[in-house]
Order: sequence, then C-alpha cells, then structure tokens
Amino acid sequence: MNLVTLAIGAALLCAAGGVVSAMLIVNALSRRGLPVNWLLLRLLILKYLEQYKEITRKETGKVGPLFYSYIVAMNLALLLFALALTLHALK
Repeated sequence: MNLVTLAIGAALLCAAGGVVSAMLIVNALSRRGLPVNWLLLRLLILKYLEQYKEITRKETGKVGPLFYSYIVAMNLALLLFALALTLHALK
C-alpha cells in the first residue's frame, strides 16, 4: 500500500465521519422541533450548522461537540485529499 492510497482512505474515513456528524446535527435539530429537510441536507448543512451552534450555545453556554466534530472531520478530509493529490503529482 502506498502513501497516496493511505491518504485517500483516511480522507474517505474523515468524510464519512463528517457525514455522520451532519446527520446527528440534523437529528438534534429535529428533536428540538426545528423544521429539517433531509433531502436537501447537502445544500442546507451550513444553515443547520449555524442553527445547531446557536441552540447549543443558548442551552449550555458552549457550542455543542457535533459542530466541532463536523468541522474537524471535513477539514481533515480536505487536507488529506490535497495531500493525496500532491503525493500523486510527485510520483
């Protein structure tokens, strides 16, 4: 297994973690009575992230952990894909 394959695999795992976090965020919003459109989740995720951030901040005084879980997972996936492309270009 080479480094490009390893970086792509890790990036896919991070992206999957981000998707799970997004689904949990939308579920948390739905349980709080906010309208959620599951079909347009990809388009509305930034709106839902902001709503989750504000609601959890009002409830606990801190931003909820799912917000950071999503942000970190997606940024790490982006970084790992960029690393894979760079390593592939250097071959």
